[in-house]
This record gives sequence, structure tokens and C-alpha cells, in this order.
Amino acid sequence: MRDNDAMSDPAPPPPFPSWLGAAVLTLLTLQLGLIWIQGGLLHRQHRELQDLREDVQYLSDALDQNLLQDSGTDTEVAPTHTRLRRLPSRLLRVRHLQEPSDDERARKEQEASRESARKAVSDAREVQSKLSIEENIRKADEKKQVEAAQNTWQKWVWIALGGGVLAMVVRAWLRRRG
Repeated sequence: MRDNDAMSDPAPPPPFPSWLGAAVLTLLTLQLGLIWIQGGLLHRQHRELQDLREDVQYLSDALDQNLLQDSGTDTEVAPTHTRLRRLPSRLLRVRHLQEPSDDERARKEQEASRESARKAVSDAREVQSKLSIEENIRKADEKKQVEAAQNTWQKWVWIALGGGVLAMVVRAWLRRRG
């Protein structure tokens, strides 16, 4: 009689639903696609930040170069830094002694323009650092928003997963009982 009962009983259900593997694979594929898109966006943002940094560096170098060129225009009075290394110190002393006193006002104006250019460069660097700080704050806020949205989504997924597991446990318990 036992053989008849074994043949009439339906086959036991598989331990996991058949659609679960496909669902997990689909979710993993979607997650991989989202990560790839996020990486592309981060790469583009990184390139833009590098371009901005290069632009600011180019501007500061151009200002520094203008300062050097301004000092090199009056070669008899103030040689450029590269010429200072090449000229003997004896020649430099002679040139300073031969400096006309009429050009003193022009030299002061030139020094004032150099100082204002140095100040402009320092202001530009300060603005760059402030922009960098503001950019970091903006990135942190965006990251917080993304994480908050992701945590909300993940919370619902975990709740649904917990509900599914709970339903499977209750179902198994009811089957064993009945």
C-alpha cells in the first residue's frame, strides 16, 4: 500500500522557484549597467575638472610669464632671472651704478604693476581653491542624494525580500502541518 501512496503523491516542489535565478541575473545585469553609466559620468566629470585645472594653471603661468617679461624689458637696469645667472656679479654692480635717476619713477610704476599682477595671481589661486571647495561640497551633496535614493530603494528591496522569505517559511510550515 505504501507503493501506491508514493505514486499518487505529487512530486515535491523545487527548493527555489524557477524564476528566481532569472530575476537575480536580470537584477545583476541592470546593476552592472548602472555602474557602467555612473563610471562614464564620473570619467566625464573628471575630464572636465582636469580641463578647468589646466585652464587655471595656464592663466597663472601666463600671468607669471608676463611678470618675467615685464622685468626683462629693461635689460640694462634689471636683467631677467636667466640673465642674472649668466652675467658675472661685477657686471651687475656696474649696471646698477649706471642706472639713471630719471627712470626711478618708471621703475616704481613697473614694480607696482608687478605687485598688482602678483596680487591678481594670488587672488586667482584663492578663487580656484574656493571653487574647488565648492565643487567638493557640491559633489558631497550629490553623493548624499544618490546614496539616500539608493538606500531607499535598497530598503524596499530588503523588505520585499524579507516578505518573500517569510512567505516561503509560512508556506513550508503550513504544508508540513497540513
